[in-house]
Amino acid sequence: MTTTDPGWKASRARRWQAAVIGALGYPALGALGRTWRWRVEGEEHFAGILASGHYPVMALWHGCILPSVFYFRHRDVVVITSDNFDGEWTAKIIHRLGYTTARGSTSRNAVRAALKAKRRMEEGHPVGITVDGPRGPARVAQPGAVWMAKVTGNPILPFHVESSSYWTAPSWDSSQIPYPFSRIAMVMGEPFVVPADADDAGLEAARVDLEHRLNALKPRALALLEA
Repeated sequence: MTTTDPGWKASRARRWQAAVIGALGYPALGALGRTWRWRVEGEEHFAGILASGHYPVMALWHGCILPSVFYFRHRDVVVITSDNFDGEWTAKIIHRLGYTTARGSTSRNAVRAALKAKRRMEEGHPVGITVDGPRGPARVAQPGAVWMAKVTGNPILPFHVESSSYWTAPSWDSSQIPYPFSRIAMVMGEPFVVPADADDAGLEAARVDLEHRLNALKPRALALLEA
């Protein structure tokens, strides 16, 4: 049984495994994250969006999840997580870090998850979206973030994270797992809006723009590590 097979829920052993991973993962991430040394550029963009009465559609690559989850903990952020096994134990960890989840993926229950996240944003919560998730291709933006920005009127906040030393997971997204005491550089880019009257061509242009913005943040984050 693969981790993407929804049939895992019928297995008591798999449900128990997800619970154990979630229980162990939360303190492990907390202990690891407290050793990281952060260098952040663009935090004023996040604060500025909130000060304007809006909430950011936080857009990142899937490979940047781990340090991002630790940095934005306990800020009432809503994230979309998949319905598969990996999404289950991930949700158990991030709930304890102060996140709310909308469950779904591009292949299963995508509309339901997107609408739930939209409602939560309208209630006053930032939304975090891994724009190339849940299964890639890596660093190719999917349209979810630009759709969310269009229908809610909230700006997209692209951001990127790089680490000075890390283990690379053997996965489609090559996730970075920073080692203890690593320097972590986070760069938040300029927010941008998607017009409410954007047609299909406008949404595609916004999607491509988001992809370019995210790619441009990587060299800035790498330079920040060396500053």
